[in-house]
Amino acid sequence: MNIRDHATILGRKAESENRIDRRGLYVSATPVLDASGIAYQMSARVRAIGHGGIEAFHTLVSRLGLVEGIDDALDLLKVHKPYFESDHVLTIAFSILPGGTRLEDIERLRRDPAYLDALGASRIPDPTTAGDFLRRFSEEDIAALQDAINDGRVKVWKAQNAAFRKHAIIDVDGTIAGTLGERKAGMDISYKGIWGYAPLIVSLANTKEVLYLVNRSGNAPSHQGAVPWVDRAIALVGESFEKVSLRGDTDFALTGNFDGWDAGGIDFTFGYDARKNVVEFADKLPEADWRPLERGRKVSGARARRRNEKDAIVVARGYEKIRLEDEHVAEFSYRPVACKRDYRMIVVRKNLSVSKQDVRLFDEIRYFFYITNDKTRTAEEVVEFAMGRCDQENVIEQLKNGVNAMRMPSSDLEANWAYMVIAGLAWNLKAWFGLMVEHAPTRQAILGMEFKRFAHGFLQIPCQILKTGRRLVFRVLGYGDQLETFFRTFERIRWYDFT
Repeated sequence: MNIRDHATILGRKAESENRIDRRGLYVSATPVLDASGIAYQMSARVRAIGHGGIEAFHTLVSRLGLVEGIDDALDLLKVHKPYFESDHVLTIAFSILPGGTRLEDIERLRRDPAYLDALGASRIPDPTTAGDFLRRFSEEDIAALQDAINDGRVKVWKAQNAAFRKHAIIDVDGTIAGTLGERKAGMDISYKGIWGYAPLIVSLANTKEVLYLVNRSGNAPSHQGAVPWVDRAIALVGESFEKVSLRGDTDFALTGNFDGWDAGGIDFTFGYDARKNVVEFADKLPEADWRPLERGRKVSGARARRRNEKDAIVVARGYEKIRLEDEHVAEFSYRPVACKRDYRMIVVRKNLSVSKQDVRLFDEIRYFFYITNDKTRTAEEVVEFAMGRCDQENVIEQLKNGVNAMRMPSSDLEANWAYMVIAGLAWNLKAWFGLMVEHAPTRQAILGMEFKRFAHGFLQIPCQILKTGRRLVFRVLGYGDQLETFFRTFERIRWYDFT
């Protein structure tokens, strides 16, 4: 970032802080929101867009070689008239970055000359053409597209320091993506009675990146077909990280694969069903083997909690209330039938009390099990590590309602799968941009941001588009707290050697 831009940002920051300084408050006789004499005029010469941050992501994609990678991986078009496969993929992904939620949003962008100038394009595909492109995908093509995206991802990982590449944590889970459509091939009814599809999500917990997305019929169990994609994810991260850990809920405790993962040096931690035989093991453990399980830390000096409104309603209406009294943890060795060696079985014993209208009725003991081959963590640490997988629910939520990857806009399973992967690319671009931020606290903040907030800070930047000689200049017109980070990160992306 040059000195002039830095000075301008500092000046606008000072102006912003002066306007919100509480010392400047005064008693006003009229409302603060009191604009008048408003008029709209059309600019005859100046062109601008409200999402000027898009070029930073276009530059990132280009610098990573993703354009060439996609064109080499896909052979879906017989003639490039005029679009290449990468043009279609990036048109859809770039329509999502500024806040698009459906294919139809491409139409607004393709009719904006300033947006086309920003991408250096004379034209981009229309929504109908984009839909036709999605319907050309086969399962093999989707796998090839994901591999091409992952080639770019590895380059971003290599740009990180050695501490980043010490340990990768892979999370795996399934979800339900409902649809109101009635003629979408591959849809089915789930165990919850919801019509739609059942995507599989394999993600990297460190950065919240989506490594693989797999679309499946709506009645597919969570673990169905998961192993090949998990193994691909292990191979992918294993090239860049020194240690790989795998975790998932009880559906993914696929015991037939434990010995293979263990032999390959992969740490795994899964929830395990409370089956009769493991419950009997837990019941027979000596009381001396159980230790109190403390979760989290109490903050000293914290303000008093407000009344629990849910509890008050439950008591007033005479509903049964289940309350956790205490938790204990223990462990024992266990060999699943499909395995040839023993693994650690961590068991959490929850002491629950059941009451009604504040009258205690009875106590109940429930067991929760976790199976792992990790020999370094204590039992308490294994439980904490396993519970960390819950953060993947936030990733799934952002895929559903942040980038709308699971909207299922097309007519068949593979086309909707392709859209899901391309929308997932938009989510991953957020993570890659964050990883290129040099300031560590800001980097972590971006990786944890929801997509909408990220788009407001780093994409929805009003810019004037100027063509000057051989340069395309994005002149920032507004101010935001993230601008200095944006400028510095763009310059790093622009000049970093990803080869």
